[in-house]
Amino acid sequence: MSTGRMKLISWNVNGLRSVLRKGLRETMEAAKADVFCLQEIKCHPGDVQDERWPLDYAPVWNPAQKRGYDGTAMFLRRKPLRVTYGLGAAAHDTEGRVIAAEFPDWWLVTVYTPNSQRGLTRLKYRVQEWDPAFLRFLRKLEKTKPVVFCGDLNVAHTELDLTNPKTNRRNAGFTDEERQSFSGLLAAGFLDTFREFEKNGGHYTWWSQMSDCRARNIGWRVDYFVISAALRPRLQRAWIAPEIAGSDHCPVGIEID
Repeated sequence: MSTGRMKLISWNVNGLRSVLRKGLRETMEAAKADVFCLQEIKCHPGDVQDERWPLDYAPVWNPAQKRGYDGTAMFLRRKPLRVTYGLGAAAHDTEGRVIAAEFPDWWLVTVYTPNSQRGLTRLKYRVQEWDPAFLRFLRKLEKTKPVVFCGDLNVAHTELDLTNPKTNRRNAGFTDEERQSFSGLLAAGFLDTFREFEKNGGHYTWWSQMSDCRARNIGWRVDYFVISAALRPRLQRAWIAPEIAGSDHCPVGIEID
């Protein structure tokens, strides 16, 4: 059985309850994606149990242990073969950052990568512990079939991926260490899908809520779809949807056979 063509969308909603009040259901119904991957849901399933989701989506949840913090979810129109939660390591799995769904032809993983935080207080954990553990996890999945992963990776990879690279050089999300770590992941056999189609700058997925940055398109590209190189012939398109409001991030998507 083949997976067939699928439309996949990823979105850091920065609070699921908040974005529900701002039209999430309508966005899902209009997009008609096969899977919505959400990050930073900041809630537990019971907090939204009375919500009326579009009828053909089945949700799976990986909330953080700490209420109102982090967490990921997938809304699926196609039933996966199985779903797993976390990286399988207690040191990394209390914040609900990873869900993996297995389909016939490939794995789909959504991830909310830890932010290095103001003052880079979490940089060491992020690049020396989390990033290597996540890459090991991807490689383990790849032993069975190729991988598609998506989410807020909390890094602008190159100077094209943010408006002001010079002034942000040592800020969280644009340190040399974070960028090199992402380069290493790509060198391990993965492709940044958006850059397969668009080589120019000016395309962002996150904007500060200060100084009218979104309207002025002063932003960062920190949300990605990344695929195993073996899937490149099946990748049909990749896009960013800045016109969709509701969060300080916008959705990103791909279509893949």
